[in-house]
Amino acid sequence: MVGGELVLAALVILLALLLTLVLSHFLPLLLNPKAPKGSFGWPLLGETLRFLRPHASNTLGSFLEDHCSRYGRVFKSHLFCTPTIVSCDQELNHFILQNEERLFQCSYPRPIHGILGKSSMLVVLGEDHKRLRNLALALVTSTKLKPSYLGDIEKIALHIVGSWHGKSKDKGRVNVIAFCEEARKFAFSVIVKQVLGLSPEEPVTAMILEDFLAFMKGLISFPLYIPGTPYAKAARARISSTVKGIIEERRNAGSSNKGDFLDVLLSSNELSDEEKVSFVLDSLLGGYETTSLLISMVVYFLGQSAQDLELVKREHEGIRSKKEKDEFLSSEDYKKMEYTQHVINEALRCGNIVKFVHRKALKDVRYKEYLIPSGWKVLPVFSAVHLNPLLHGNAQQFQPCRWEGASQGTSKKFTPFGGGPRLCPGSELAKVEAAFFLHHLVLNYRWRIDGDDIPMAYPYVEFQRGLPIEIEPLCSES
Repeated sequence: MVGGELVLAALVILLALLLTLVLSHFLPLLLNPKAPKGSFGWPLLGETLRFLRPHASNTLGSFLEDHCSRYGRVFKSHLFCTPTIVSCDQELNHFILQNEERLFQCSYPRPIHGILGKSSMLVVLGEDHKRLRNLALALVTSTKLKPSYLGDIEKIALHIVGSWHGKSKDKGRVNVIAFCEEARKFAFSVIVKQVLGLSPEEPVTAMILEDFLAFMKGLISFPLYIPGTPYAKAARARISSTVKGIIEERRNAGSSNKGDFLDVLLSSNELSDEEKVSFVLDSLLGGYETTSLLISMVVYFLGQSAQDLELVKREHEGIRSKKEKDEFLSSEDYKKMEYTQHVINEALRCGNIVKFVHRKALKDVRYKEYLIPSGWKVLPVFSAVHLNPLLHGNAQQFQPCRWEGASQGTSKKFTPFGGGPRLCPGSELAKVEAAFFLHHLVLNYRWRIDGDDIPMAYPYVEFQRGLPIEIEPLCSES
């Protein structure tokens, strides 16, 4: 008798929990009838798994295509365990980004906070974010055309490109390399030199890279692989400990003339040590993965367009012809890389390294005919604007010539690095590094994609096979 009552009580509790779950899931639909059209999917999970389903990054994916055709370019859904407004509209995206901290606020899922740390520029809000971003902008502005920085980029690019000679993998005389890995080596070597003053051959650099790769694996697996979170946190803790050690070493040594980001950070009294460590990690994160992905995208798209590759090659041959044999590139040379900039912008538009960002409505927001309820998540989807054929003719095609005579910066219809007060402060550095690397690549090698590897959005973008390419040295090398 007692056992039966316990079973009955357990069933009642279970039913009550299920009812509460269903009500909490669908109640926002009843309370906000004027929100955009859409669907919420199943309780708890909502439509998150469908939204995150992998697809080629130069396409919208089945979820967005289906929902845009059924509900329009702005619709409601239930994603990441919360009611959500999804915007594929350029005007609303721009409105959201420009009203940061007034009507909307950065709102990444809680596990991301745990991985990045509470002082990360990606998750801090208000004045804290403004203070960190102003420092980042000042560092980038003073760095991007500095001869020592440009020289470091070129030395590392020459080292990476030069290391490919003789790398054969059973393909006869043609060398095959996993290009994404090479791009990451380059990007990490540049950013660790710029931020911490470390060269690639130093033992501490290899230690940081090993921990950083573990950190990145946990970060980019979110939210599909929650068990990866503890490993990412542990890797971050090890990197933080290493960076703290470098900071203490610098302080004990007195003044430093390395001229890296860390020198500037140590001279600042505005940041706590925790913020300085987090700033270093943010810099490594932004300079490593974004830059390497951009370079990989450029190589991928040029590998499929012989005409554009030839135009880029001619441009760089013209620049190199006016320089001495071993003379490094300058800021003036970078300004002459006009078609290269068109290629970089088009790779960003087609590749969609950043598909969307997380925001939250701070109050009920009315925009045109749309009502965005207070507290709801808001996802401005950049890829949907980049691939909109009404904004970009032949949007699915890689056509760098579309940028001739057009603005090279962000606009309502081109936001590869976000926008508003949270526009990525290091975006220009990524372009400089990509352009300098491309200079030595096109002057030394011809290449083609080995197989059918394509950039996939998970939603984080990556090449499943690491972008294997067949490379062949040119007869006349720069």
